[in-house]
Amino acid sequence: MIEDDRWEEIDLPAIAEIAAERVLALLDMEGEGFLVSVLGCDDARIAVLNADFRGKPQPTNVLSWPSEERGAEEDGGTPDRPTPGDEDDPEELGDIAIAWETCGREASEQGIPLKDHVTHLVIHGILHLLGYDHVREADAALMEGLEVRILATMGISDPYA
Repeated sequence: MIEDDRWEEIDLPAIAEIAAERVLALLDMEGEGFLVSVLGCDDARIAVLNADFRGKPQPTNVLSWPSEERGAEEDGGTPDRPTPGDEDDPEELGDIAIAWETCGREASEQGIPLKDHVTHLVIHGILHLLGYDHVREADAALMEGLEVRILATMGISDPYA
């Protein structure tokens, strides 16, 4: 869903689709059996969502809401894999919201193309939907390693280097 027309400039729907395909492929998960909803919004909208769901009334780059808890109990463990649905009734993984102004500012500050930064953040959000996290040290290393591997398949440099 595109709430802010500026997202059309970089074709957020195409970015999200390719990112989802690459994440699922790397994790050996059937791509057509899953559904992810992505909201392309602005800083004002994401600030409201951040306040409502995290108690932080300021903009952020990306938010994610998994359809269910899939995280691993042990630090660095692999999260539970959801069972794919089918093409007519895919398994819903959850929702992602991404903010135009924050993403643009961060890409500019890092000297990277906006499209590359947004691709990274969508991948990051999808991994959250699949139970990956970065709160604990080994979990963060696992998640970042997956992000770097997925981005490399797309010709995008390591954002953590």
